[in-house]
Amino acid sequence: MTASPPDQARIVVIGGGIMGCSTAYHLAKLGGKDVVLLDKDKLTSGSTWHAAGMVGQLRNNANITRLLGQSVAVYDAIARETDQPAGWRTTGSLRLACTRDRVVEYERLATTARSFGLVLELIGPAEAKRRMPTMNVDDVIAAAWLPSDGVANPSDLTQAFAKAARRQGARLLEDTAVTGFRRARGRITAVETARGAIRCETVVLCAGIWTRELARRLGVNVPLQPSHHQYVVTERIEGLERGAPGVRDPDHLTYFKEEVGGLVFGGYETTPRAFTASPIPEDHAFKLLPEDVDQFEVLMRGAVHRFPALETTGIKRWFNGIESFTEDGMFILGKTPEVPGLFVGCGFNSFGIAAAGGAGQVLAEWILEGEPTYDLWPADIRRFGAHLRSDIQVRERALEGQAHHYLIAWPGEETLAGRPLRRSALYDRLKAAGAVYGAKAGWERPNWFAPKGVEPVDRYSFERPNWFAPVAAEHRACREAAALFDQSFFSKFALVGRDAERVLQTICAGDVGRAPGRVVYTQMLNRRGGIECDLTVTRIAEHEYFIVTGTAFANHDGTHIRRHIPADADAHLIDVTSAYGTLALMGPRARDILAAVAEDDVANAAFPFGTHRSLTLAGAPARALRITFVGELGWELHIPTEFMATAYDALRQAGAPHGLRDAGYRAIDSLRLEKGYRVWAGDIGPDYTPYEAGLGFAVALDKNTGFIGRDALVAQKGKPLTKRLATFTVEDPDVVLWGRETILRDGQVVGWIASAGHGHTIDKEVGLGYVRRAEGLDDAWLVAGRYELEVRTRRVPATMTLRPLYDPKGERIKA
Repeated sequence: MTASPPDQARIVVIGGGIMGCSTAYHLAKLGGKDVVLLDKDKLTSGSTWHAAGMVGQLRNNANITRLLGQSVAVYDAIARETDQPAGWRTTGSLRLACTRDRVVEYERLATTARSFGLVLELIGPAEAKRRMPTMNVDDVIAAAWLPSDGVANPSDLTQAFAKAARRQGARLLEDTAVTGFRRARGRITAVETARGAIRCETVVLCAGIWTRELARRLGVNVPLQPSHHQYVVTERIEGLERGAPGVRDPDHLTYFKEEVGGLVFGGYETTPRAFTASPIPEDHAFKLLPEDVDQFEVLMRGAVHRFPALETTGIKRWFNGIESFTEDGMFILGKTPEVPGLFVGCGFNSFGIAAAGGAGQVLAEWILEGEPTYDLWPADIRRFGAHLRSDIQVRERALEGQAHHYLIAWPGEETLAGRPLRRSALYDRLKAAGAVYGAKAGWERPNWFAPKGVEPVDRYSFERPNWFAPVAAEHRACREAAALFDQSFFSKFALVGRDAERVLQTICAGDVGRAPGRVVYTQMLNRRGGIECDLTVTRIAEHEYFIVTGTAFANHDGTHIRRHIPADADAHLIDVTSAYGTLALMGPRARDILAAVAEDDVANAAFPFGTHRSLTLAGAPARALRITFVGELGWELHIPTEFMATAYDALRQAGAPHGLRDAGYRAIDSLRLEKGYRVWAGDIGPDYTPYEAGLGFAVALDKNTGFIGRDALVAQKGKPLTKRLATFTVEDPDVVLWGRETILRDGQVVGWIASAGHGHTIDKEVGLGYVRRAEGLDDAWLVAGRYELEVRTRRVPATMTLRPLYDPKGERIKA
């Protein structure tokens, strides 16, 4: 008989799958008092019980790889802690490559593994067959061997977490359905169940496919899509050894793991099916859907090709279960923007068993400490924009993400589903001019412009893609004449009120208490001094600021600011992104062009660098900021949306005699790399302080007010740094850098490239990356080293510098 729910708890976890049980266990183990877990049926009864249970660790992000490594460590320990089998085995895994492009992808993967501290060995087909003798390798060119991967029994592992959580004092209640929530002043005060209400301070939604519906009751957006996922379990196969390695065969869309002498095999077809029942039936516990033989046929063909014995092997059981998917293939963690005290852990894209151990740990730390212990932006719920409140958008985009599960991850690849959605006022004009658009946070963003005679479409490659030459021309135009960039997708906020300055001074590392008309580039930090936001703050008036940040960071940065506005402060943050389009006019001829259109003086004396003025451009009002992200003279022009076409046409006409051309985001990326300008979530983030990132110039330790992270910076200033962002170049014209290449100093691994591209002015590959040294480093040690980059498993000589490659004194931007 299930115990009665308590009247009160500090933390209520909703959902008794592997993620909920892992979170409850870690909360209790880390000292969280009075933890209660609720499941409407039995533990594991949602998606966990029918998960395939393959556990891989390597991802394209260092911290997600770290989290998955934590999972393996937790799984190794949980059986010892509970004195019961946890269903976890280290078997190693094989990833097969049957095309040359897949081999290149694995070469990059091997270097990524080296960068992140994992062992990955590239082996030939004969060695792959030696490790898995029953496998056909006739079409295999190479394979990746990861010895630390494994397989798990999801139900056993979840029960081990449950047992360990109870030992730590947590209470786990089955057959206790959540029926609603009570709220006061925006916070959840109680969870209502069919067996009574539980007063609480914090709620954690780990309800799998039901999470989106539960969150909606609270006005919270959790953009996951339930979708079908099928696999089968076979009878015994002669010659298949117990404990054989897992196999992933992405070129045939399939995966395999040994189970009781037979195979579990399934895969990820390119035409997945959404589960569209709304609401999801409450009685969907331990339920499967009927076999969909037609849908599974393509996977069956691939499986029989890889393991010919399957043609005559019986099927013991067929699983057609429902799992949660997201648009980017990454799970969802963190504190919700809409409701204080509400956290989520869900949307695991069929790698919940691999992730839950580490994800439960970091989520518990986040809940108890108030912020994650390391950067989890790739999984942070704040990465999603308001456009994903649409069920249609979520469905289309998540199905595309699921379909790409085993497709090659091309550098620079753009998604196609749900587009176009959010478009600037210039979309049609620029499309007609050859703009090739990408997508960012629901926006259409011009990436490059196809000249006449060039097909306006991306052709992806691990070498030079088809946009290389057009982007080079846009880059040169910006350096030599002028370029016009539509950056309407920038996220823009107004902060207004008598206490606006006080609020910003508390959360900005820079001094924003300047006179109206000044533009300040600043970071907002966490308690550890790590960079939470990277943005510009312009003082418009005594009680008004204009804040500009990256396209994808509207939810993240806006939430960060709102959370730090005291309840009694007269300060109000307003998202004004849709009110303003944005044109960036950049290049040595930018002033000549702007002067021909503006009804105001834009000379250097009247409009110096780092200032703001209101201009009138051919009758259109513009909020002009003299700043740059490309390293040239220029202005960021924020124009009311209805005036955008007028302003653009006037600038294009005035710029024609000066060589002005349209340019896209890929040119911006090339230009900024030559200047060493940092990108948040790429080169900088919560794990890096301004001093480590080379942004100490933007910190005002001596301003009159303290700010979040100041104490950590003061402490760091008195010690040697242990990591430092540097710029690397490669002379070899055949080398292409895409990011995650390993940095070696004097033959020793010291870091990896965070972002990379081609610098078309210097005509070299450029990468930004942190050099790490536990015992500390300084400029002298950095410059004394001999550097190489490992690119696709091959070491190439590299040059390191701590100064910008282009215009190191910044003279051009202040001209």
